[in-house]
Amino acid sequence: MKNLSMKLATWLVGLGMTLGSAMAQTGAIEGIVKGGDGKGLQGAMIYIERTDIKGNYKVKTNKKGEFFHAGLPLGTYTVKCEVEGKIVDQVGNIRTRLGDPIPVNFDLQQQMARQQAMQKAAESGQVTEEMKRDMSPEQKAAMEKAMKERSAAMAKNKALNDAFNGGMEAMKAGQWDAAIEQFNKASEMDPKQHVIWAQLADSYNGLAKAKTGAESDAASAKAVEAYSKAIELKPDDASYINNNALTLARLKKYAEAQTELEKAAALNPAGAGQYFFNLGAIYTNTGQYDPAAVAFKKAIEAVPPYAEAFYQYAMSITGKATVKADGTTVYPDDMKLALQKYLEVAPEGPNAATAKTFLEAMGAKVDTTYSNPAAKQAPKKGAAPAPKKK
Repeated sequence: MKNLSMKLATWLVGLGMTLGSAMAQTGAIEGIVKGGDGKGLQGAMIYIERTDIKGNYKVKTNKKGEFFHAGLPLGTYTVKCEVEGKIVDQVGNIRTRLGDPIPVNFDLQQQMARQQAMQKAAESGQVTEEMKRDMSPEQKAAMEKAMKERSAAMAKNKALNDAFNGGMEAMKAGQWDAAIEQFNKASEMDPKQHVIWAQLADSYNGLAKAKTGAESDAASAKAVEAYSKAIELKPDDASYINNNALTLARLKKYAEAQTELEKAAALNPAGAGQYFFNLGAIYTNTGQYDPAAVAFKKAIEAVPPYAEAFYQYAMSITGKATVKADGTTVYPDDMKLALQKYLEVAPEGPNAATAKTFLEAMGAKVDTTYSNPAAKQAPKKGAAPAPKKK
């Protein structure tokens, strides 16, 4: 009996030891999540994922942004913080222990600052080893992607700049074919740059002026295509529209050109004088003198001291002159006024001699300082005669 009791006691001790060793050894993780405003963030989801063997747990933060999870088997974990369905931060290599909980805190304000710093570092190619150590695998992958994109962008930008600058140099030298080649190359690399299309159009226009016949028309048509691209990307640029209109006029597409110039004048009232003047020139070149006169008058109104517009307006209404029975020509009063205004604004202008001749024919007053350089000047009364050449 005594032996039986001793065996039973030994068995119970052994059982106790077995039961004691079979009890689960667990630890806990606790922490706080601070939002972008630095205050505790309620409702953030905390994922606790075991990395040595399978095991996943989760808990939400309370009103103060705090979380606590007990009963975690001893092991190695990664703790992730999810806000609004997106993992915003994580901490790896967390080892649970018996006794006090392991603290794991998340500060989203600091995390955002770190992410911005890492993004800038990745974009500049200046990522430090310390930064890399602090990165999660996802952050490292994002950083590597950003650095690859930066390298590709730098290579592309260099090639783009080389092509664009090459085109500009070729334009300055009047090498239109070379300029077109370079700007075409640039447009393929970055088709969203309106200035590239505009320079390509200008190059085609330069080529059109250097060619004749069908070759000139073909280059002008290409210029219109390129201007259309530039206008599509920057529809509020009146200069592109004006240049496109002049190219359309060269192709004898006068109605389209007139529409474009009126659009340019509406977009840029400050430059309307030039656009209306161009419109008047198109009408004049097509023999439409009445609408030409209207356009030149609008140019005068837009830019009051617009000398050339005064002259062209006068020329556009010469057809309104009438002839009396005695053969005397009667010119419109507006024509006299416009020519006088032209001479007032540009007394030494390129059309000053013609304007003066018209006014003299009209018997109108010629009030101008213009002098014909070919005419001999009579010495003023009382002035000493010019010395004779020996």
